[in-house]
Amino acid sequence: MEILFYRYNNICEPDIIQIFTDFGITVLTEDMEMTDKSVTPKQCAAKITDWIMQRSFAFVFSINFFPAISYTCNRFKIPYVCWSVDSPVPELFSNALKNEWNRIFLFDHAQYLFFHPVNPEHIYYLPLATNVKRWEHVILDMTEDDFAKYGSDICFVGSLYTEKCKYDALLRAQSDSNVAYDPLASNKETELDTSVISAYTQGFVDGLIEAQLKVYGYNFISDNLTERVIREIADADPDFYRGRDTYTNTDRYLVAHQYIGMKLAAVERERTLNRLAGHFRVTLYTNSDTSALTGVDCRCGVSTLTEMPKVFHAAKINLNMTMRPIETGLSLRIWDILGCGGFLLTNYQAEIPDYFEIGKDLEAYESMEELEQKIQYYLTHEEERLQIAIHGYETVARFHTYEQRIAEMIRMISQTTD
Repeated sequence: MEILFYRYNNICEPDIIQIFTDFGITVLTEDMEMTDKSVTPKQCAAKITDWIMQRSFAFVFSINFFPAISYTCNRFKIPYVCWSVDSPVPELFSNALKNEWNRIFLFDHAQYLFFHPVNPEHIYYLPLATNVKRWEHVILDMTEDDFAKYGSDICFVGSLYTEKCKYDALLRAQSDSNVAYDPLASNKETELDTSVISAYTQGFVDGLIEAQLKVYGYNFISDNLTERVIREIADADPDFYRGRDTYTNTDRYLVAHQYIGMKLAAVERERTLNRLAGHFRVTLYTNSDTSALTGVDCRCGVSTLTEMPKVFHAAKINLNMTMRPIETGLSLRIWDILGCGGFLLTNYQAEIPDYFEIGKDLEAYESMEELEQKIQYYLTHEEERLQIAIHGYETVARFHTYEQRIAEMIRMISQTTD
């Protein structure tokens, strides 16, 4: 069997290529988008067409959904298999989602329920996984110096989302545009009322964020947005995603997830880290701006393949804060921490009980008070903490590896193409 793997440098790609290869599948890769992010859908379609004309593929594969690939595969009647590992993914609103030759796998069950009705025969649910074998190679070679370097009481690895927050960018741009030169005002700057995002909308968003911060396991932002709020935020961004080839209006979904959801993630992570740093020793690995943090041991980001597993394994407590656009699903960070034998303390997600036993494989919290209580408890109960880390690792190694996920994917593909 031979497949074409369309790559764009997603973190999951090397592991999945390795598993396909281990299964005896010949993997050819198209890498142009790994180095050139300006590739257009037309160029993508042309390149996929060239490949298909030259080879006989069982299917074309990608991480996340590319409408251009879907349309091309549909034209040639070749299965297009993709595994969505992010949320939100605006491309899932393309009419290409309806194509007969799609085989689309979504990791978040809420995301699956949202998109499944668009193409019920060809959209499936498949949670993420991890590469235990890869992490073992790194962890087994750890030295005492590694444990000293990467060891910590409470560790968080990830973005603060300040640099990815489109909502804040709109407010900054609006603030800048409200300042103008007035020659009659003694050569001083004066404020002009050119607001696009009104004080009402800003207050509404702030209130919605404060309410959502208090609730874990259920995302109610989208359901509570008013048309006025949606319109103001969408109209304020000249680069707001407005796909010409969509089967429904995307404004509500994108405002909720790409704008307010990212703002919520930034607020949650900053507040949580600052609050914990007031009582515990907190270490952060990130490439984000950390100027708003106080008392946190801020370090640069770490290499995913060589350093990150050492950080997870050496930390007493690995903290995970799932960004809210992932509504019910388990982020890749959860699987990787457990796959590295790390102790995980994560915010509650509705899908956790489907795969893990809280208190046996990992720990979860549903409020800041509970988070602090569990940190205090597990920092002083080392044996119990280590037992949970070991059991979580064993559960992942036994049931939740990429080998098992890809085998399930191939089984489901085979059932629909026979």
